[in-house]
Amino acid sequence: MTSQKIISQLVVSNTTKIVLLILDGLGGAPMHPGGPTELETAHTPNLDALAADGICGLHDPIAPGITPGSGPSHLALFGYDPLQHQIGRGVLESLGIGFDLHSDDMAARGNFCTVDENGLIIDRRAGRIPTEKATELIQLLRPITLPDVKVFVEPVKDYRFILVLRGEGLSGPLTETDPQRLGAAPLPVEALSPEAERAAALFNQWVSHARQILADQRPANMVTLRGLDKNPGLPSMEAMYGLRAAAVAGYPMYRGVAKLVGMEVLPTGETIEEEANTLEAYWPDYDFFFVHVKKTDSAGEDGDFEEKVTIIEHVDRTLVPAIVQLKPDVLVVTGDHSTPALLRSHSWHPVPILLHSPYCRADPVKEFSERGCVSGALGRFPATDIMPLAMANALRLAKFGA
Repeated sequence: MTSQKIISQLVVSNTTKIVLLILDGLGGAPMHPGGPTELETAHTPNLDALAADGICGLHDPIAPGITPGSGPSHLALFGYDPLQHQIGRGVLESLGIGFDLHSDDMAARGNFCTVDENGLIIDRRAGRIPTEKATELIQLLRPITLPDVKVFVEPVKDYRFILVLRGEGLSGPLTETDPQRLGAAPLPVEALSPEAERAAALFNQWVSHARQILADQRPANMVTLRGLDKNPGLPSMEAMYGLRAAAVAGYPMYRGVAKLVGMEVLPTGETIEEEANTLEAYWPDYDFFFVHVKKTDSAGEDGDFEEKVTIIEHVDRTLVPAIVQLKPDVLVVTGDHSTPALLRSHSWHPVPILLHSPYCRADPVKEFSERGCVSGALGRFPATDIMPLAMANALRLAKFGA
C-alpha cells in the first residue's frame, strides 16, 4: 500500500488528463460452477481492445476476503486508506444531495422498508418505491421533533433518504439498524462509546415516532438507518495529487464521496449517454475525471445476471468509445467492488482492472474479464495503489530519492 504522504511529496505539474471509469459492482461470479461471469458473458470489443493494448490485473478494495461497502471502496479508489478514513454513508448521501452539513451534525442514510405484522423485514427497499412516493412519506415524517436538536429529513433517491440531527453533544460511533437480511426485525441504534449514548437515544426516539407514523403505509411501513456519522474532513484531491478533479455521477452517494475529497461535482443526468455528454462538455476544464456507472451494481443486487450483462455491453458500446475519442493520457476502467448476481449483494471477490496509457508494458491479456485479468501484469494489489499508478502513467510523479 503506497504511502499517501510519499505520493503528495512526489507530485509534479503536468497537462495530462486521467479518466477513472467505475462500473459499480463490476466484478461477478458464475451462476453455475465453471460458467462465465457477467463480464465474461458480455460482448465488449472496445474494453477488450483497451485491455490488449494496456495492462490488467485484479484489485482488492479493502483486503482479501473483506466485503466492502460503497463508501470505503470508493475512497480506496481515490487513494485514501479506507481503514484510516472510516466515513458513514449518511455523510456521503448528505453531501451528495447538496445538504449543508455542519461540523456538529450527525447524519444517517435512511431506507424505507417493508415489515410484516410481526415487525420482521420482508423487503429491505420497500419495493424500490420511486423518489416521488418517498418524498410524500418524508412530508409525514418531517413534523417529528426531538429534545434540544434540530431534525432534518430529506429525500435522496427512490427509497433512500437522509436524517440529520443538529445540536451540541452529538457523537459516535453508533451501530446501524438494518440487519442486512430478511426475516429479522430492525435493530436499535446502539452507542459504541459512552459519549455516543445521547445520539443513540435520539435516533431511536426518531425511529419510534417514524414507526408509528408509517404503520398504515404500504409498502413503505418502516425505516432503517445506516452509516450514522459526522463529516471528518479529508484532504482534497488537489492537495493530495495536484489535480483539478471532477466527478460525473448521477447518484447522490457517489456525488457525495466525490465532494468529500474535494472534487467538483458536475451537473449530469443518470443515463450513460448523458454522462458521456457531460464529460465531453467539461473536458477542457479538469485534469482528472471520475465517471460512475451505477446500474451494474443495481442489477447485481437484484440477482439479474442478464441485465448486468446488458448494462456492461451498453457501456462498452457508448461510453467507452466516447471516452477514447477524447484521448485521455491515462484511462483506468474497473469497479469499486464485486456484486455477483449469484449472491445478490456485494462480495469479497477481487475486481478486474485495466489501465491504458502510452507507457504500458505488454501483458498477455486480450480480454477484459475476470479470467483474463488473472494473468495481467498488474497482478493482484490493493485498490489504494490505483491512483499512484495512474499518476505515474500521467507523468505526474517525480523520482523518489537520489
